[in-house]
Amino acid sequence: MTQSTPRVAIVTGGSGGIGRAVAERLAADGMTVLVHYAGNPARAEETVQAIVAAGGTATAARADVADEHEVAALFDEAEQRYGGVDVVVHTAGIMLLSPLAELDLDDLDRMHRTNIRGTFVVDREAARRVRRGGAIINFSTSVTRIALPTYAAYAASKGAVDAMTLILARELRGRDITVNAVAPGPTATPLFLEGKEQSVVDHMASMAPLERLGTPDDIAEAVSFLAGPARWINGQVVHANGGII
Repeated sequence: MTQSTPRVAIVTGGSGGIGRAVAERLAADGMTVLVHYAGNPARAEETVQAIVAAGGTATAARADVADEHEVAALFDEAEQRYGGVDVVVHTAGIMLLSPLAELDLDDLDRMHRTNIRGTFVVDREAARRVRRGGAIINFSTSVTRIALPTYAAYAASKGAVDAMTLILARELRGRDITVNAVAPGPTATPLFLEGKEQSVVDHMASMAPLERLGTPDDIAEAVSFLAGPARWINGQVVHANGGII
């Protein structure tokens, strides 16, 4: 791929945690980044300022990922501001945990809307707009294989992400666009650590042969690979979990 202008990336959920690490890494790789957020403009602006301070180019934009009109406007902004879209990384999602027998169906519906419908909406727009040589990267979870108790509804929503990832890769035949998903294992983000006893954190850290939790930068490393040099990896779910399973 030879382009005279920087490649342009949209990172959903780019205001914190893994999304912020991804946005900063892609900017460090030389991409111009549109940092998407849903409800926290201050944190999104912190991500933008960190990228700019490091010499990169970024702006923030809000959208409800499950609203097709707002997502279309997000892509419009990237095209109008930067000339097009080359990479879409969809990290935005929610995780609500409960044993299946005690599941609040309202929580199931919330995760369905954000994690499944949201991925469909973002992927649909990406499939229509990403330029040749581009990459679409969804976010799954290693819990689809690890099968931890209380994660049934969340893992089910991410199982849907796996399915649409593999199928979209095949539907984009001839477009020179890769479609993959990254499936993190336990990762030391504030969201993950919140409310967990240290014994639980220690147990999850011990699950990997590398004997530690992942970091947001570990996950961003995998995204950077898929977004850039990994042109022959396509239609895959890449488990970035330190070898848990």
